Amino acid sequence: MTSTIELTSQLTNIASPTGNTFTIIDYIETLLKESNYVPKKTNKGALLVSVPGNDDHKHRFITAHVDTLGAMVRAIKPDGRLKIDLIGGFKFNAIEGEYCTVYTQNGKELTGTILMHQTSVHVYKDAGDAPRNQDNMKIRLDEKVTSKEETQKLGIQVGDFISFDPRTVITPTGFIKSRHLDDKVSVAILINFLLQLKKSGDTIPFTTHFLFSNNEEIGYGGNSNIDPRVIEYVAVDMGAMGDDQQTDEYSVSICVKDGSGPYHLSLRNHFVTLCQNNHIPYQLDIYPYYGSDASAAIRSGADIKHGLIGAGIEASHAYERTHIESIEATEKLVAAYLFSKELI
Repeated sequence: MTSTIELTSQLTNIASPTGNTFTIIDYIETLLKESNYVPKKTNKGALLVSVPGNDDHKHRFITAHVDTLGAMVRAIKPDGRLKIDLIGGFKFNAIEGEYCTVYTQNGKELTGTILMHQTSVHVYKDAGDAPRNQDNMKIRLDEKVTSKEETQKLGIQVGDFISFDPRTVITPTGFIKSRHLDDKVSVAILINFLLQLKKSGDTIPFTTHFLFSNNEEIGYGGNSNIDPRVIEYVAVDMGAMGDDQQTDEYSVSICVKDGSGPYHLSLRNHFVTLCQNNHIPYQLDIYPYYGSDASAAIRSGADIKHGLIGAGIEASHAYERTHIESIEATEKLVAAYLFSKELI
């Protein structure tokens, strides 16, 4: 478990907002090549690793996404601060007060803070009530700029990517809290499975394709590069927590339905049986405002049986948290599934 937690921490500290995931894909590619895998970059910029199994006639496909929420420079304001445009499904209040980095076209990395225009309670009567929206929130750069022209001289322009400080912390009580645990916990789980598989010399029952997708947060990350021999497609992604949810931070969440509709019943039941037979704590759940790489594949027309499992993540798309026990349960289910000897 320690290696998965440490790997999660390493991954969260590599900026990868959707549309600018090159660095993290290169990092994973190098890591897998060091273990003698032969990963391939797709035209969309994802990373695909195909692992031969005992049966090469019927295949499995499993994904986790490296891309995260982020933003772009929308405009440079007259006072030199930046108006931002969001990447991914989240609200402005989730990033209020967060440190960030702006990546310019000329290679500079400039830090700043995302703030309300009306932040100072000593000046603005509506500091607490003003809407948290694109008009009121902006980036205060850590640069000596007071005009649009001075900010432009730094090399900043519309379309520059913005990442949020992950602030990753691993607590003595077994929690890991950070931005972007969605979905870097799952990425770490799949990487660690591949590394351990290579060390053990074991062979999985079916040829399996591992996709580290890079456009999931905008809806089409894992909808391509699916071998026609693939029967089952599993997305490993965060389990959503909140009112009426069963998902917690101490078990693996098995999604039965999300915003795209129900997941494949037989595959879901297979996950449940694997958990029961292997004493893996689990929860069945519905995520009402959610979509995954697996649902994107279904929408694209893939003829597959699709499933979704993952660690329980508290406060999704904000400053998130999970526990070692949930990560461990997800790891165990991923391994039990990939070593299971029957297709559903």
